[in-house]
Amino acid sequence: MTMADRHDTGRLGEELTVYYLKRSGYRILRRNFRVKGGEVDIIAANDEYIAFVEVRTRDVDAWESGAQTVRRQKRSYILRTANTYLARYPIDLQPRFDIAQVTVKDGKPVKLDYIDNAFGADSAVL
Repeated sequence: MTMADRHDTGRLGEELTVYYLKRSGYRILRRNFRVKGGEVDIIAANDEYIAFVEVRTRDVDAWESGAQTVRRQKRSYILRTANTYLARYPIDLQPRFDIAQVTVKDGKPVKLDYIDNAFGADSAVL
């Protein structure tokens, strides 16, 4: 798989996740929010939570699930990015860290597993 193919596959996973979030009553605040040392794929909010969502798109034959690939270092980057976002754009909602696992086969999505509160801020401490 080429870098362009991976980018297209990742974009497909993000699009599917945005669709899912909107259908679940979330509004999308930002996509691909980047700061020095981190990025969050999707930032979404409903009446209760602001969700910082990491999207992992994997082929059906992948060895690890998407959630398994979000290791401590990546969680740390997400946490740092979320803290920066909340400092810049204060909001009176409970932050939450979610993971969307999108499974594809032959370049087409076959499954979306959305994990609410996949990890907490304490799990990202190095």
